Amino acid sequence: MSQVLKRLKEANLELPVLSSSAAKFKPYVISGNHIYISGQLPLGFGDISEHVGKLGSDCPVERGIKIAKIVALNILYQAYKACDGNLDRIKQCVKITVFVNSSAIFTDQAIIANAISDVMLLAFAEKGEHARSAIGVAQLPFGVAVEAEAIFEI
Repeated sequence: MSQVLKRLKEANLELPVLSSSAAKFKPYVISGNHIYISGQLPLGFGDISEHVGKLGSDCPVERGIKIAKIVALNILYQAYKACDGNLDRIKQCVKITVFVNSSAIFTDQAIIANAISDVMLLAFAEKGEHARSAIGVAQLPFGVAVEAEAIFEI
């Protein structure tokens, strides 16, 4: 078991098992020494309808944080697949972009994004330090509260 998976297990976190998508894009692409993870939704932990909502309206911050952690685990699952099951191959989490389904008055996107950053720091320790953007958007696919994409160096 990789060190990354051990750290996640010690924190009572586990990667989901996601089915292959019939989408017109790949969940990740490796180019040179980087893995580009496509936008990940909160899948694999209950029905997607449990993770819909708009922050600042019908989705409380605490729930948004929980949804963001699921998104982070989905990012890690795609990295796991890209690394042939060995997350210890990751040299650095380079960049995370977080999209938060936000009402016009919601301005705490960074709090939601922090939940994803926390999972990366837990998983990779100092290699989990990354650049980040947290963006409020009017809507996300299926009405989910959070979506995020990532870049890793291998």
